[in-house]
Amino acid sequence: MLALWAPEPFAGVTDHDAWEAELLADEDLTRHIAAGHLVPLNVGADGAYGVAVRTGSMSEPAMLTEREFRYLYLTSEPYLLVSSGRAVVSGIEHVSGDARYGHAVAVPAGRWSVTVSVLDWELEPDAVDVRGRPAPSALPDFAVLLNPERGSAATYRTSLYTFEADA
Repeated sequence: MLALWAPEPFAGVTDHDAWEAELLADEDLTRHIAAGHLVPLNVGADGAYGVAVRTGSMSEPAMLTEREFRYLYLTSEPYLLVSSGRAVVSGIEHVSGDARYGHAVAVPAGRWSVTVSVLDWELEPDAVDVRGRPAPSALPDFAVLLNPERGSAATYRTSLYTFEADA
C-alpha cells in the first residue's frame, strides 16, 4: 500500500517496534486516516505504482489534466490531510518521523481535501514500450489532487481502501 502522509504526527515512529505499535493494525491506520494524518493509495494489490501529486489553491484548484481525464478510471471520495508544510508519498512501511524514504511534496500548512484518481494509462497509444513496460511519457497510475478545505462541515472518507469494493 502507498500513502500520502504528514510527517509530524509520526515523529515518534523511529524504529520497527514503534511503527508496529502505531501503524500495524487496520484500526490504527483508520484512526490516522480520520485524523488527516494519512491518505491511503490502496487498491488492495501489490505493485510498483507511479504517482503524480498536485496542490491547488482556492483560486486555482488542482484538477486532472485533459490527458489524465481521457484515461480516468476511478476517483475517490475526498480524504482529509492536515499539513504543517509538507507531505510525503511512500510505501506504508516507510511512514515514520524520517521522510527520506519517500517523495516529499510541499503542501502549505492547513486542511486539505484530497482525491485520488486511478488512470487507465495503458489504454493510451504508445504508453507501453516494446518490453511491455511503461514508456517514459506514460501517465502515472495515480493522480492525487490536494485542494484547500472549503468550509469546516466537510465530510471525508475514512476507509483504508481508497475505492469501494465494487468499483
